[in-house]
Amino acid sequence: MSCVPGRARAAVWELARSCAREQPDLARHVPLYVLGGAVSTGLQALLFLLLRDPLTPAAANPVAIAVTTVLNTELHRRITFADVTGPRARQHLQTVGTFLFYACAGTAALGLLHLLAERPSPTTETAVLVATSLVGGVVRFLVLRSWVFVWSRDSEAAR
Repeated sequence: MSCVPGRARAAVWELARSCAREQPDLARHVPLYVLGGAVSTGLQALLFLLLRDPLTPAAANPVAIAVTTVLNTELHRRITFADVTGPRARQHLQTVGTFLFYACAGTAALGLLHLLAERPSPTTETAVLVATSLVGGVVRFLVLRSWVFVWSRDSEAAR
């Protein structure tokens, strides 16, 4: 998206936000969240598979999560939740928290897998990470919708 001029990029984001605002909150949030989650989970799985041999599975997981968390969080911030964000420091803290959540959950899942299976295949490792991301995604959606972005929705409703 960096090759798109600033005005065009801003126009695209504004169009997406205005379309998203026209639908009721839950009906808008769920499909956009699922789509963004599916894309980022697929990208995370691909990055993990590409990086697990040059690195190790334990190192490839947080690297893949770091890349996809930044992209996924920004997508949800701008599109899914219609740019109701708050202060910049809070945004960065949310991104770091999301990264830590997924990195810890994925590392724990990989560790458990390696305790249960002596030599799990790359496909099995990836499937475990995808399943962990899916469960984490449900938890994250509930947290974002009911806790993180609730203050912005409440302040907009008061206007």
